[in-house]
Amino acid sequence: MPTPITMPALSPTMEEGTLAKWLVKVGDTVKSGDIIAEIETDKATMEVEAVDEGVISKLLVEAGTEGVKVNAVIAELTVEGEAGPPSPKAAEVDRAPPRETEGAGLEATHTPPSPPKADAETATKPSVAPRPVQASSAVSKNAARLRSSPLARRLASAQGIDLAALKGSGPHGRIIKADVKKAPKGVAKPAIASGPAGGISSLIEPAILDERVYHPDTFELIPLDAVRRVTARRLTQSFMQAPHFPLEIDLSIDHLLSARKAINEALGDKGKISVNDMLIKAAALALMAQPDANASFTDKGIARHKSAHVSMAVAIEGGLITPVIRNAQTKGLLQIALETKDLAARARDRRLKPQEYMGGTFSISNLGMFGIKSFASILNPPEGMILSVGEGAPRAVVRDGKVEIATILSVTLTCDHRVVDGATGARWLQHFRQFVETPESMLL
Repeated sequence: MPTPITMPALSPTMEEGTLAKWLVKVGDTVKSGDIIAEIETDKATMEVEAVDEGVISKLLVEAGTEGVKVNAVIAELTVEGEAGPPSPKAAEVDRAPPRETEGAGLEATHTPPSPPKADAETATKPSVAPRPVQASSAVSKNAARLRSSPLARRLASAQGIDLAALKGSGPHGRIIKADVKKAPKGVAKPAIASGPAGGISSLIEPAILDERVYHPDTFELIPLDAVRRVTARRLTQSFMQAPHFPLEIDLSIDHLLSARKAINEALGDKGKISVNDMLIKAAALALMAQPDANASFTDKGIARHKSAHVSMAVAIEGGLITPVIRNAQTKGLLQIALETKDLAARARDRRLKPQEYMGGTFSISNLGMFGIKSFASILNPPEGMILSVGEGAPRAVVRDGKVEIATILSVTLTCDHRVVDGATGARWLQHFRQFVETPESMLL
């Protein structure tokens, strides 16, 4: 009996992923430890290793398929002594038809034909359950049951074309982009049924919004990738479920800038320290000085963390990711600088491991390089606080009754009120101010 290869869970919270690429084909011999595929999660691209030795007999999930559930069977491996793999030509019949590259990033497009009547043997075999497609109307549900590519469905929806009236020219009668473009103008889809009485879901459904508000020729629809989809879901939950509030202060950073310049001159070719590296160190020390602020809300109680794991927001294509500087309170500025540079580079290439972007206890988001004076971030759950850092710039300040010019940095601390109340957040900012405005205190 063939050995099933299943979709692995690449992180504790992973429920599904995208099978980005197969690195093997039917008939290839693999051994334990060989890389056979690349899987994309919401944050990174990970390699999948074979755990057994044998011959790849079937590839059950097409490369590029999104929404593959964890533990779903994606391929089969025939071990030595069993029946060999089918011929390549036969194997191609078992595969899903090739996906149009223009539709990359949308839902899986292949709907398998109705299975034959199950017998006692086939009923016990694992199978890949197709991902349910949530449609906004009866029309989109019918379209999902047709053999059609994501791009074809998108164009048909934008142009008001009924896919059921088209004949597909793709593999196995699949409707592709060219079929939609050739469709007669009179092939319109039925009117969209309204949602349940009193409900608001139909009013905010993106597909309905696109057609009712904006003319199809006036915009380009960019498919949601995994990063954007998960980020939207998590931040919406954070904004709605976590009662949070901002605390804002201005910091004088002239002394910090002088210290940074002296440190970088002393380091020479060993590396360079950034202002953000020094803020990470100061934040970590402030969390240790105010441990009530280094906490997360859970249903069972408040999780007070024993170490400062500082997440830093890094912009990547399609969203952002927060790689973590672990135990930042114990690390020197040069070590922090080297880690932040390495993590940021690999984050942009989506090559971080789950343990490198999960488990933070506090976040820093810095938009100062874009000239943003101040802003307030949404909490990064399950962390209890996030610090928003603006641009450090010369401003007029009053000292001892005299107007002077100083470099001022505005920061905003967003707190989860279930964990950090106003006084706790304010005390944390006092410690943070001390470390920033007198950076030599970070050496004590």
